[in-house]
Amino acid sequence: MNTIAYFEIHSSNPERETNFYRTVFGWKITKDDSMPIKYYRIETDGIQGGLLERPADIVPMSGANAFTCSIEVLNFDETEKTIIANGGIVAVPKTAIPGRCWVGYFLDTDKNVFRIFEANENAK
Repeated sequence: MNTIAYFEIHSSNPERETNFYRTVFGWKITKDDSMPIKYYRIETDGIQGGLLERPADIVPMSGANAFTCSIEVLNFDETEKTIIANGGIVAVPKTAIPGRCWVGYFLDTDKNVFRIFEANENAK
């Protein structure tokens, strides 16, 4: 079966989150005025996505209750600094998956969970 992956980010302040993701990951984000809701299209070097105004209240934080977007980065430490400098929060600190990668979980400026990882066979 062939499938196509697509991700979607919900936000109570889409303009703030578009700025966060453009700055941290360099994603191309454009507003789609043809949609009946406030909607932004996201282009990455991998899968494509969208960002829209959150359709419901934010639930109390209890861990991820959905798929978590994983983003491969070239340098974990530098990306973590950029995330924090732009209002992101460390949710789970940098951890080694031995012989594979460094991985960590973060919250964006609207408390959405995402994960970054740096492929590194020397991680331990």
